[in-house]
Amino acid sequence: MTAVATSVVDEIVAALATVTDPELDEPITTLGFVRSIRVDDTKVVVHLRLPTSFCSPNFAYLMASDAVDALRRVGGLGRIVVQLDDHHDSDKINAGLAADAGYVGTFGVEAETSLDELRRIFRHKAHTAAMERCAEALLKSSGMTVDDLHEVTLADVPEGPHKEALQRRRVAIGLGVHPDEPVLVDEDGAPLAAEAVPLRLRFAKAVRISIEGNSHFCRGLLATRYADVEPDGMSIRVTNARSTS
Repeated sequence: MTAVATSVVDEIVAALATVTDPELDEPITTLGFVRSIRVDDTKVVVHLRLPTSFCSPNFAYLMASDAVDALRRVGGLGRIVVQLDDHHDSDKINAGLAADAGYVGTFGVEAETSLDELRRIFRHKAHTAAMERCAEALLKSSGMTVDDLHEVTLADVPEGPHKEALQRRRVAIGLGVHPDEPVLVDEDGAPLAAEAVPLRLRFAKAVRISIEGNSHFCRGLLATRYADVEPDGMSIRVTNARSTS
């Protein structure tokens, strides 16, 4: 594989890594949902798979559609084909993607009113979990107590993966990332009063545990269903048929 070809494959994988499972808040690449990638001089074909054949069609379509959008942002790929394998709605979803029909055009009367609300719900869940991780890390690593948390700003959160994740999720739901921004906020993004912090933290912890538990469960189901799943999820079969000239 040439250096140029390797770069193309790396760009494709990096683009797919920006697509997350809306419920698990993890990239489809690390979850093992990307089954294969084939790239040649005229097109790229990506096959996706899910832990069961009856995973939510809404989520399945959302991830497949987001994968198409992510690949369209990579230049020079030619035609983009994303197909979902082994799902009870594979034929319907794949036909809708091929026709660029959109969610409602794909599912017709079965479609919910919009995927925008679904996105909003799960983006807020992801933010809530990220907020709790940062708060818990501060409680464990500093002399702070729960009574202090209402005054904590982004500047108080140590640099690292938890802070980076929180900042990304704040941006996704329309919140700022200025160092003076409060870390703990309510559902509308407003700062919490001191007396509201304990209840908000308990709720956030429950959300975070639910997300992590579902992720562990889905990984187990996927590994049971497909023998080639690696522990880190990165078991993508790559075929690069691009010319080297």
